[in-house]
Amino acid sequence: MSTAAHPLNFVGLLVLASAALLSPQRVIAGPPKLSDAALVGYAAQPFDHMAMMGKRITIGLHHGAPVVAEFPCSDVCPQYTTRIIHYDVAPGAACEAAGGVTQLRRVPFSIAMVERQFCVPRPLAAENGR
Repeated sequence: MSTAAHPLNFVGLLVLASAALLSPQRVIAGPPKLSDAALVGYAAQPFDHMAMMGKRITIGLHHGAPVVAEFPCSDVCPQYTTRIIHYDVAPGAACEAAGGVTQLRRVPFSIAMVERQFCVPRPLAAENGR
């Protein structure tokens, strides 16, 4: 009998896969640490507007602060999906304490764009944010 036909082997594979996903090494590792160059490189990469539309993802830690990328869209989607990369920290004093810069970013809203404040990592603030 082949291993693929035996139902216990399939269940065993599921258990092993689950254990690998929940292993202590995987849980302890956490989000990747991002250098300035890695952060700028990520911001320069194109993205799939349809696949990312409406998502918010954590991309890693930059100088200890969590960095997220949001992909808002409104009105004509997915064509007008935009990407906003920022620290997951409130604008203002908390932002500066984390090493970020509070800046305005244009965000799609209804059939227009509005400006919202975000805590932007310094390397991206210098690039005028992406």
